[in-house]
Amino acid sequence: MSDTPFGFGLPPEEPENGDEGKKKDQQGGGGQDGPANPFGFGGFPGAGAPGGGDNPFAAMFGNMNPNDLGAAFQQLGQMLSYEGGPVNWDMAKQIARQVVSQGTADGTKDASVGPADRSAVEEAVRLADLWLDGVTSLPSGAGSAVAWSRAEWVEATLPVWQELVDPVAERVGSAMGDVLPEEMQAMAGPLIGMMRSMGGAMFGQQIGQAVGALAGEVVGSSDVGLPLGPAGKAALLPVNVEVFGKDLSVDLNEVRLYLALREAAHQRLFAHVPWLRSHLFGAVEGYARGIKVDTSKLEDVVGQFDPQNPEEIQQALQQGMFQPEDTPEQKAALARLETALALVEGWVDAVVHEAAKDRLSSAAALRETLRRRRASGGPAEQTFATLIGLELRPRRLRDASRLWASLTDARGVDGRDGLWEHPDMLPTAEDLDDPDGFVHREQLDFSELDKMLGEAAGGSSGAKPDLKKDTESDDRADENDGDDSSK
Repeated sequence: MSDTPFGFGLPPEEPENGDEGKKKDQQGGGGQDGPANPFGFGGFPGAGAPGGGDNPFAAMFGNMNPNDLGAAFQQLGQMLSYEGGPVNWDMAKQIARQVVSQGTADGTKDASVGPADRSAVEEAVRLADLWLDGVTSLPSGAGSAVAWSRAEWVEATLPVWQELVDPVAERVGSAMGDVLPEEMQAMAGPLIGMMRSMGGAMFGQQIGQAVGALAGEVVGSSDVGLPLGPAGKAALLPVNVEVFGKDLSVDLNEVRLYLALREAAHQRLFAHVPWLRSHLFGAVEGYARGIKVDTSKLEDVVGQFDPQNPEEIQQALQQGMFQPEDTPEQKAALARLETALALVEGWVDAVVHEAAKDRLSSAAALRETLRRRRASGGPAEQTFATLIGLELRPRRLRDASRLWASLTDARGVDGRDGLWEHPDMLPTAEDLDDPDGFVHREQLDFSELDKMLGEAAGGSSGAKPDLKKDTESDDRADENDGDDSSK
């Protein structure tokens, strides 16, 4: 680390080379008389440019017009005054909306959803739900169908991103102070506070950039295998659906319907498997707890921190500061997360294929395209992975899809979907290695286990309940319980 904390140093009382040094200093400050650069800013893009004047904040805000200096000061004020959590989410939303408004690299701009697109999405989801009724025992989970613009997707999904990112960002915020020696922490309390405020803002900028870019790629609310949108709302983004199908030589109506099938299938799963959401987010959090911040890189950033160049923190975040701990616990957490994502995506893939294969001529081609898309991840998804150290991709999608299809053949739709009743009944990573072994494994009879536990409880209390093997209904079982309790 540098001798002076955060890279701050006292300015020299006199230039080293007398008058020559003064001339050089004046030239660096734009050639004005006197101390033209009292804060040490200089050499930034746009500084001294014709008609632009000196712009000491160009390094932070880019090569901007001097007329926007007021906005620059406002943003700097937001960065330094932020006192919230580890991520400045207000700034994240602002940046994401700005990224969306700029459009994507292919020149596609965001646009408000018109009545025709809204009607087309509603009809596609309605038909998709009808088709899914015949291939899954889970009822519809979409109480409504919505068509979102990219900006609306940002607004609707930011609360979930906050739930995902805050635990990781919290570790970075703590590490930014922990890398300093204890004696320095006592002296540099205000500076640490400023560092954390700027860290929250920088993290907000990066999250905003990633979410804004991802809004240009996603086609619905469940593209990354997590329930990002409000519960019960099946959502598609018409502008992105059109871009997705542009080079596929497939009719847009078929593309929209196939994507609606996937969205509606996700909604069924998340709506009627009540433990699934917490299971997935718990796996993400468990993985995040084992992430180690690269303190050596962070020490370099903090030790050389220059208030003239706060973008250094931003660049460090872009490069990634997270290293997974190579421990059995962290490997197990990663395996749980990857398996959970693969099982969700594999079930959706298998169910949608079953519903579409005899109805859509392009079903097989669309299935393969989406499999490759999920396996590789787009640029925005890769940026997000670098930022928080986590790839939300189902690496074993194909294995999981084959397993669910085999379960359908062996046990039927009800037997397959019944495995979602409890997380302990789901296949494991080892089962994905040996799907046939799992499919043909003798199923545990939980009703017999319940009976044994009931008998054990009755025996310990001295009662002799009359439990029949062939219970005719749950109501009859309840009546028996009532009779026993009255004896």
